[in-house]
Amino acid sequence: MPLHQKNPRCSHDQRLQTHRMNQDLEVAQISRALEVTCLSSHSLMPGNSKEAAGAGIPSIPEGPQSFCSSSIAITATSSSKSDEGFSSQEEANSISLATPDPKNVPLVALGEKVASLVNFLLYKYQMKEPVTKEDMLKIVIKEYEDHFTEILLRASEHMEMIFGLDVKEVDPSNHCYGLLIKLGLTYDGMLHGEKGIPKTGILILTLGAIFMKGNRATEGEVWEVLNVMGLYSGRKHFIFGEPKKLITKDLVKEKYLEYRQVANSDPAQFEFLWGPRAHAETTKMQVLEFLAKVHGTHPSSFPSQYEEALRDEEERARTRISGRAVSTSMATASSRAKSSHFSRP
Repeated sequence: MPLHQKNPRCSHDQRLQTHRMNQDLEVAQISRALEVTCLSSHSLMPGNSKEAAGAGIPSIPEGPQSFCSSSIAITATSSSKSDEGFSSQEEANSISLATPDPKNVPLVALGEKVASLVNFLLYKYQMKEPVTKEDMLKIVIKEYEDHFTEILLRASEHMEMIFGLDVKEVDPSNHCYGLLIKLGLTYDGMLHGEKGIPKTGILILTLGAIFMKGNRATEGEVWEVLNVMGLYSGRKHFIFGEPKKLITKDLVKEKYLEYRQVANSDPAQFEFLWGPRAHAETTKMQVLEFLAKVHGTHPSSFPSQYEEALRDEEERARTRISGRAVSTSMATASSRAKSSHFSRP
């Protein structure tokens, strides 16, 4: 092979090698994100447990149903450092696994593998490359091959709950997986041509907060929900960046959200509503099913929202049927008109 020609396989291996070299810092960040966004001990809805119960919102059950495994026990740095992000390996090392009981060492190791796999899946998503079981085993899982299914399942749950991405096997014969945006949404918050972290999870939680608050939520109510993920207004998040710009400008510009002043509010207060693109791409039922899954329960556990979501599904079904009927009627009329035209002497 001529020297000036690049070997595609070598290029692929070099990218993976670079990825592995930078992995320690990134895995520390991802591990921290998994811990910060651990929803097993927090409700997505604001307020204490009594307030949640009064609003008809069930508390999140503890135990096997929880998506955030206790096997990832992380000692985080101060909140001020978290806002600034990690600028060095030394800062990354300030996050350490809590000293486990010897019996739990395998669980802690599996937790590390889950964080590493989440990091690897995000890398593949950024590169728009397919994910194969072979690569996951070779680069991430390694000596824990016997636990592949469990590690992939837990990593997939984190990808779903935090980043709003579904991990689906798209080619069973070759064990190839695809990373797809959830709930029919088509925007991941990543700027074209730039690497970053998908922010669909933030969008879904915001849409969920709006729906749970009666289809409109004040800015304060939305931030109470996002605070669960460690996202605060005006404070740069070490993984997701500046969240205020995302929800008040970017997602508004993309027509997923409406952001407007509450009528007659003095001093001025602002509220969020679903935008036209959100209504077009997803449904209230899909968002409610997502929230129910986070809570480890069924959508019917939210009675009023479940009934509204069912009505919305029925209305959408009627609209589709009506649309098809109109299309069929127009096609029939057009066909008759043509037939009449050609049958004239």
